[in-house]
Amino acid sequence: MPNPADDTPLAGAVHLDPNFTVGEVNPRLFGSFVEHLGRCVYTGVFEPDHPSADADGLRTDVLALIQELGVTMVRYPGGNFVSGYRWEDGVGPAEQRPRRLDTAWRAVETNQFGLNEFMRFADKAGVEAMQAVNLGTRGLQETLDLLEYTNHPGATAWSELRRSHGVDKPHNIRLWCLGNEMDGPWQLGHKTADEYGRLAALTAQAMRDLDPGLELVACGSSSRSMPTFGSWEATVLEHTYDHVDFISCHAYYEEKNGDVDSFLASAADMEAFIDGVVATADHIRAKRHSAKQINLSFDEWNVWYQSRPHNNTDTPDWSVAPRQLEDAYSLTDAVVVGSLLITLLRHCDRVTAACLAQLVNVIAPIMTEPGGPAWRQTTFFPFADAARHGRGQVLRLNLDSPVHDTADHGRVPLLHATAVQDGDGTLTVFAVNRDTTRPLELTADLRAFGPAGPVWHTALADPDRHAANTLHQQDRVTPAQVTETRADDGRLKALLPPLSWNTIRIALAP
Repeated sequence: MPNPADDTPLAGAVHLDPNFTVGEVNPRLFGSFVEHLGRCVYTGVFEPDHPSADADGLRTDVLALIQELGVTMVRYPGGNFVSGYRWEDGVGPAEQRPRRLDTAWRAVETNQFGLNEFMRFADKAGVEAMQAVNLGTRGLQETLDLLEYTNHPGATAWSELRRSHGVDKPHNIRLWCLGNEMDGPWQLGHKTADEYGRLAALTAQAMRDLDPGLELVACGSSSRSMPTFGSWEATVLEHTYDHVDFISCHAYYEEKNGDVDSFLASAADMEAFIDGVVATADHIRAKRHSAKQINLSFDEWNVWYQSRPHNNTDTPDWSVAPRQLEDAYSLTDAVVVGSLLITLLRHCDRVTAACLAQLVNVIAPIMTEPGGPAWRQTTFFPFADAARHGRGQVLRLNLDSPVHDTADHGRVPLLHATAVQDGDGTLTVFAVNRDTTRPLELTADLRAFGPAGPVWHTALADPDRHAANTLHQQDRVTPAQVTETRADDGRLKALLPPLSWNTIRIALAP
């Protein structure tokens, strides 16, 4: 029998002041990821025979959702895929491009979508390109060839080849990833930290010789649970500190064995991950007596149910664009994604780039059917809220919150929140209630901000924590307006539903 006391609201408070800030949000924090994996590209962003397809074969219904989602940057073309990829296969006349085996995901790659198609996609979606290079099965020379093809104006072999492919002006890609997850034994061309660090340093230095204004990302750990975590970052940065701008982080989370409380506290692991990498980078900075600061590129993060049978990629298939990693996300998953976004915002002073992995169909906020519709998963909504309203200065918060015990993360607060003040004075509080049965009464003293005007509050919640948006119920879970929230006499009062993601916007007097 349910306990009637479970309906009694919890109490939590946010303490904030406009003079205490973390830093300015970099728009790159709202990046995403397109890899040649499953149906992310083919029948995802690219489906020439679809009724909505434009002249470039791009699904305009998907482009509209990407723009609504608010993505600012997209990492391409991988991911594990990039460590066996020959970029030359994806340029030139489509009918002449080779079909290749993709051993990373045991599929056949047709190469009908490549670099120039991606850049046309990026232009139409209004996103910055983040280009990854193959330092697994290839290396320095192939990277320089690619850089010359993409960024050099003309009058050289590779730049003239690009022009012969119908792209007269250089793509001018500024942000580059030096390989992918090179610490992982699953990665083609997996290397030790010393091997990778030396190769990454040589590649970065040569790339900067060709194009000095590039921003470069060295591979960090594939997860905080890697046995080499910490030591990998230290060794790689010993080699690359003077040549790169970022060290990468990757993290995926899932609910295991019905332990919803640990799952909802996943951000505690992300927080520890960020703190550990920052400490390691700053240790190398101190050792080198350097004035330069290395920032973090959290360029893969999401909820991913790797343990589910349909996500098992070990069975040989060798088909084109198979259905892989197509998680249907629940309300619970969306709340966790919101909490991870809160963590990234709370560390915006050091996490200055991030990519939700991935964008369409593959563990994605957007789903499609071949020849059919496109729709929003539950995880679409917290990302869209954060990308739209999480711009400006992140404030340094203190929270009063009830806590509870979790098996994986110890004691964690049931209230998880951050606040962002934008340029026009609007204050946005993003808040998650991690309690699965009880609402949480949130209060905040806003008098330091001056007169507070109207308040807008939306909540993503549902009585069924497993509720999801599917092909047949595309709008099962959507945000709802909360009309009772007030900011009277400079004091905010809001009731956060059980297990919910909340966006509360407060108009402040100029």
